[in-house]
Amino acid sequence: MSNRKALLGKKLGMSQVWDENGFFVPVTLVDVSTNVVTAVKTEESDGYKAVQLGYGAIDPTKVTKPLAGHFAKAGVTPRRHLVEVRTDNVEEFEAGQELAADLFEEGALVDVTGTTKGKGFAGTIKRWGFKSYRRSHGSHKNERRPGSVGACATPSRILKGKRMAGRMGHVTSTALNLTVVSADVENGVIAIKGALPGPKGGIVLVRSAVKGA
Repeated sequence: MSNRKALLGKKLGMSQVWDENGFFVPVTLVDVSTNVVTAVKTEESDGYKAVQLGYGAIDPTKVTKPLAGHFAKAGVTPRRHLVEVRTDNVEEFEAGQELAADLFEEGALVDVTGTTKGKGFAGTIKRWGFKSYRRSHGSHKNERRPGSVGACATPSRILKGKRMAGRMGHVTSTALNLTVVSADVENGVIAIKGALPGPKGGIVLVRSAVKGA
């Protein structure tokens, strides 16, 4: 575990900016305007070190009583999304502290976690990149079928992990070592180079990079 920084945010969409050499750089804009620390976990009280973040406004009448008490204890208005991030530098945070976009400086490397777009039930060609069968005489209705899925009498079953048709997408995915291009504190928006997992409007967790730091 290290001194990782983190912010919750919402994907606003993609744009492009110029770099110092005059080249277009594709960026994803992430809104991080309402981040607040809702709890601080310490070794003495909880057995581990972590910071709990809250993001996004929600109608107070839609919050359960236990959560309402949790937010009241932290002295913050209710938040729609909560996440806990392990970090060693918990002494730098306190409940009720607001976090701004400049938590990540320009040029910093970050890991971004989100939920990928759901594609529904997909065949093996779309889901796994299988090659289709040749479209020649005699291949009637076989072009996109998966083919054989197992052995004969031995082992008399389909082995686990066999790549087959099924639901595709809507899984947690992390993009590693992305660069923060800019941080707009006034509007609460950070621009991150490249694409991020998930649809426009999806919730993402931006954390300090582990491998590239």
